[in-house]
Parts: sequence; structure tokens; C-alpha cells
Amino acid sequence: MTIEIKVPALGESITEATVGQWFKKPGDAVKVDEPLVELETEKVTVEVPAPAAGVLADIKVAQGTTVGIGSVLGSISEGAAAAAQPAAPQPAAAPPPPKAPEAAPPKPAPAAAVASTGNGGMPPSPAARRVMEERGLAEADVQGSGRRGQILKEDALAASAGAAAQPAVSRPAEAPPTRAPLATPPVPVTQLRAPSAPNDAAREERVRMTRLRQTIARRLKEAQNTAAMLTTFNDVDMSAIMKLRSEYKDLFEKRHQVRLGFMGFFVKACIQALREVPAVNAEIDGEDIVYKNYYHIGVAVSTERGLVVPVVREADRMSLAEIEIAIADFGRRARDGKLSIEEMQGGTFSITNGGVFGSLLSTPILNAPQSGILGMHRIEERAIVKNGQIVARPMMNLALSYDHRIVDGRDAVTFLVRVKECLEDPQRFVLDL
Repeated sequence: MTIEIKVPALGESITEATVGQWFKKPGDAVKVDEPLVELETEKVTVEVPAPAAGVLADIKVAQGTTVGIGSVLGSISEGAAAAAQPAAPQPAAAPPPPKAPEAAPPKPAPAAAVASTGNGGMPPSPAARRVMEERGLAEADVQGSGRRGQILKEDALAASAGAAAQPAVSRPAEAPPTRAPLATPPVPVTQLRAPSAPNDAAREERVRMTRLRQTIARRLKEAQNTAAMLTTFNDVDMSAIMKLRSEYKDLFEKRHQVRLGFMGFFVKACIQALREVPAVNAEIDGEDIVYKNYYHIGVAVSTERGLVVPVVREADRMSLAEIEIAIADFGRRARDGKLSIEEMQGGTFSITNGGVFGSLLSTPILNAPQSGILGMHRIEERAIVKNGQIVARPMMNLALSYDHRIVDGRDAVTFLVRVKECLEDPQRFVLDL
């Protein structure tokens, strides 16, 4: 019996996807719910599982093809795996008749077989395969570092750079050409040798944008074109939060099985500020302003495929520990490509932390249709004045980008001041001030 492999429903507003890499090839045995192929959508990458056990009969849609919901990707011959297994020992049961000895050339092991063993059976990513084909690399020459040993683009580039470096060592062995002595002083080498004109096109790499990257680019540009974006800044003394975290991080982790980070405090501080300045938690819908009396906070997470913003729903009803647990879980699943589309929709306000990469200051772009986004930055010691004394304090710059169409400058400044006050005096969380 043959069972079709179809493109599943991918979530609200998603009507098509791009076929990524196939994890199996025709003739391979598959188990129920075993991942067969990746689909790249505008927001997430989804693995399509096997609907039944058997053998992958055929692949109808090649990698890179755009498909719609319900399209047939391939088929599985159900029950064929059990029939295929006993057929393997047949050559051993009936050995061929003896032949006169003759010299036979040894059969080298196929490079692809070696590569699949070294990289967990995973095919290289599309970008990596393109680099390998252009630079004459076999899969056996590259050590994969991706999931299940998959070869990524970075692995192929690193292997290519290592191969290119080897012949350069032998060049100094060539004897330099001898020159006849000159009667006049030698001309500088810079004048004797004209600079060569390298082929720029040969040193370029063209990679098709993934659907996620296309969506990120389109949405960011739409936000710039639609909203009247403005950014206001402030700084915050992180001494109190760092002291609190240092004193209780071990007990917190032991009790809740999650690390006590900074993001939970920022989520709590933003909710306090959003309650006081509801315009930052609102959005424009046509000629109406929609004020949201709930707090779904998006937390930006950077992955290999791009930036995603999973949403901590009803964050105002959660404890600090529950927020930290949710953020840690989002981070793990985002890096593994396991987030669902629903988990990245419906946010009312967003927070992004460029400080983890060393950013000192930035102007984050709105996550439309939201009206505000807070940018966190790196913590560094600075000399500031406290009670007439110059002291060193761990300071962080904060940036609030907002839609000036509905958020006035006064509201934006008030919002940042409230966030600053909550972080510099964490007791406000306890007293709900």
C-alpha cells in the first residue's frame, strides 16, 4: 500500500513553503513520525514526519521548490521495510561459483558513503553544497557541525580555506629568477610590478535568501515605511539587579531549575511601565487605536536562520521564575527550529537584547503592528556622580523605539523612566509600584 506524503497545515496566513533538505532518499526505510523533509516558511522551519512505517518510494518535489498546503511531496510503500530486510543476506547464502584467478582493480569506497558516515547521514545544507561544488570539495573532506552532523556553509568554507592554504607552503621552494646586475640604481618594486586585476566575480558567492530572511527583510522595511518611528534613550544603574542576582542565583536555580537572568527583570519592569503608559502597548488599526489590556511580551532570539520573536503570553500573570522558564525554553527551541508559528504571533510589546553581542547603543526597529520595542545593551562600568561623589557603577543604555503617531515624546520618556526606576529599585516589583 502506498501512502502519500503531503504538506501539512502550517498555521494561519501561511499558504506555501519552500522544500528544504530531504533526510531520506528513495529506498530508505522509515519509521512512523521519523522526520523526512524540512519545509521553510515565512516564519519557521517545519519538519514533515513520516505518516507510516515502510520504505520511501519516491520524492516528487526537489529541494528549493515552492509548494502549497496539501501538495504531495512523495510517497511511502507501507510494510515494504519488513520485506526488504530478509533480502539482504541472500548473496551470502548462495556464493558465486569459483572463477579462475585474475587481476581485478580494487574498488574504491564511494566518497558519498564515507561522507554520510562521518556526518550522521545528513545531506549538506543547500548553501554548503553550493560552496563544495564550486570549490571541488567532496563530503568526505568536510566535517559537519550542524544538527545530526550536517555540513553547514561555514564548515565548507573552513575546509576550503584549509585546502587552499596547503599549496601555498610549497611556493617558497621555487628558486627566484636571477637578474642581471643593473648599472643604475634599482627601481622600486612597486613601480616594476603592475597590480594584477583579480576576477571579482569568481570571489563572490550568491546564496538565495531563505523564506524567513525574506520575511524579516520585508517586515522591517514595512515597519520603516508605515510607522513614524522615533527612538529615545536613557541609562540604568544595574547595581541593585546584579547584587540581587548574585545573592539568590544559586538558590533560584536550585528551586526552579532555571538560571536567574536579566531578561525576567526587564519583562517585569516593562509591564509596570506599560500599565502606566498604555499607548506603548497599543496599535493602530485603520483610523482606530486599539489599547490592549493584556501583556504578551515578545522576546527576540537570534538563531542561525535569523531573528525570531517568540511571545511570552499573559506575562503580567506570571512570576519571575515562570518568565525565566518560558524564555529559556523559547531560546532552546528557537535554535533547534522547533518553535510553532502560533508562538510568534500576537505580541503587544517586544524586547531585544543586543548587549549579548557587545552592542553599546542601537535604534531597534518596531515589530509591526506593535507601537514599541525596548533595546537592551551591554553592561559596562562608568564613572557617574552619586550624592556628590564620583563612583564607578555598572551602567546599561536603554533605547525605546516607538510609533510617534500614537506615542507622544512625553509618554516615551515616562515609559523609560519607569523602567529605569523599577530596575534600580527592585522592591517596586514586590510592592507593585
